[in-house]
Amino acid sequence: MLYWFFVKLLGPLARAWFHPDVHGGEHIPTTGSVIIASNHLAVIDDGLLPLACPRMIHFMAKAEYFTGKGIKGRFKKWWFSSVGVFPVDRSGGSKSLGALETAREILEQGHVFGIHPEGTRSPDGRLYRGHTGMARLAFETGTPIVPAALIGTRELQRPGKTLPSRGRTTVVFGEPIQVRREVVTQLTHEEIRDLTDRVMREISRMSGQEYVDIYAQVVKKREQRQAI
Repeated sequence: MLYWFFVKLLGPLARAWFHPDVHGGEHIPTTGSVIIASNHLAVIDDGLLPLACPRMIHFMAKAEYFTGKGIKGRFKKWWFSSVGVFPVDRSGGSKSLGALETAREILEQGHVFGIHPEGTRSPDGRLYRGHTGMARLAFETGTPIVPAALIGTRELQRPGKTLPSRGRTTVVFGEPIQVRREVVTQLTHEEIRDLTDRVMREISRMSGQEYVDIYAQVVKKREQRQAI
């Protein structure tokens, strides 16, 4: 309920600020589970997608948003939990499995799950290699994937900038990629990677971003080492 309260309350103000031009909304199924897979350029991306989508989108966000101390920390946890966001541990290994299980339950219940396959915001505006969790979820649940392209958000909110500038943005939803339900353990890594890469190629085509076949996290760690 709070999700729609905030969308309806803050939506007109956000639309006047970001002027989103939405294309392909008809590609989002009106019922049943769907994965919306989008590029990730700025913090405001997860606020823009709900404005463009006619259905509630459930997102995952880094666990640090839910573990803060004091009034600010408690407010962040309440805010994210209230609008359908759940935590994911991004420190690596098997620690993110709990979040993927939550996402699977959301899809099994026939809802919409939004994910950024790159796993983090692009460090330079290019599109980076997708992680395979999205494809695994799609195969496990037989859920179609709708590729989505966000355009213009990085120009309004550069890295390190808290408040976004006023301007124009574009949201493009592509045609659903139908996925058959499979036992993931019986699939090869190549089959899972092929679906992931297919989605990323479609996002690149719609967004106009140059595609880089490297994980964005690798590039960010490299930049951090060079800055020391």
